[in-house]
Amino acid sequence: MSFSTAWLDLRERADNAARDSSMLAKARDFLAQRPIALVVDLGSGTGSTLRAIGTVPARWRLVDHDPALLGEAARRSAPTIETVELDLTRTAQIPLEGAALVTASALFDLASAEWIDALADRLAASRIGLYAALSYDGVLEWDPADADDAAVRAAFNTHQRSDKGFGAALGPSGAYHLAEAMRERGYGVATAASPWRLGRDEGELQRALVTGIADAARELGVASADAWLERRLEAAPTTRCTVGHLDVLALPA
Repeated sequence: MSFSTAWLDLRERADNAARDSSMLAKARDFLAQRPIALVVDLGSGTGSTLRAIGTVPARWRLVDHDPALLGEAARRSAPTIETVELDLTRTAQIPLEGAALVTASALFDLASAEWIDALADRLAASRIGLYAALSYDGVLEWDPADADDAAVRAAFNTHQRSDKGFGAALGPSGAYHLAEAMRERGYGVATAASPWRLGRDEGELQRALVTGIADAARELGVASADAWLERRLEAAPTTRCTVGHLDVLALPA
C-alpha cells in the first residue's frame, strides 16, 4: 500500500498537532541518553517522524518501499540520512542492525497480528526501543452529525481490517495488539491517545479524508455512501471532525 506525497503533506500538520507531547518527549529523552543513536523509521514516507522528533542528535535510517517517497525524504533532510528501499512485509530483512529505536507513524493499523508479532520478536531480540505514533483506533466523529455517519464509520472500520499488504490488517486494534506484544516481551509500554481534531481551517484535509472513507464504504456496499459524501463535502467548511489514534512507546527494561 502506497501514499502520495500530496496526501502525506496534507496530513502532516494534523499529525504533528495530534502526537502526544509527553510520549514524544520521552522518545527524545531516550535518544538523548544514547549519543548519536541510530533510529530506523519504518514506512518513512517523506520523513515526517524524523521532522517531528526534531533536533535530537541521532542517525536516521529511513525504510520505505516507495523510491519516490524516499527520494523526497532525502531532498528534505540532512545529507547524512540513510534511505533503504524495502518491502516491509519482509520482516526478517528490515535493517535493524545497530538501532537503538524503531519509529513509525500511521503504520500499525495497516498490519496483521503475525507481522506485528514477528517485528516484536526482532525488536526484543536486540532490545530495541519502539515509538509508534498515530495508529487509527476506530474513533471517527463529526460535529454536526449526519444520519449516515454510523453506517459509513462501521464500513470504514471493517475495510481497515482488510489486507493492506501485510496480511489481514488489525485495523483499529493494531496499536493495542502492538502494545500487548511488547509487554509480553518484557518492555515497559505506555500508550496515549493522539486524535486528529480537525476544524474549519483543515477543510482540504477533511475533504480528502471523507472522500477516502466514502470510497471504502462504497466498496463494502453502503448504498448511502455517495449521498453521505456529497453532504460531507458541502458541510466541510463548517464541520469539526475527530479521528482517533493511539501512540505507543515501548522501551526495554
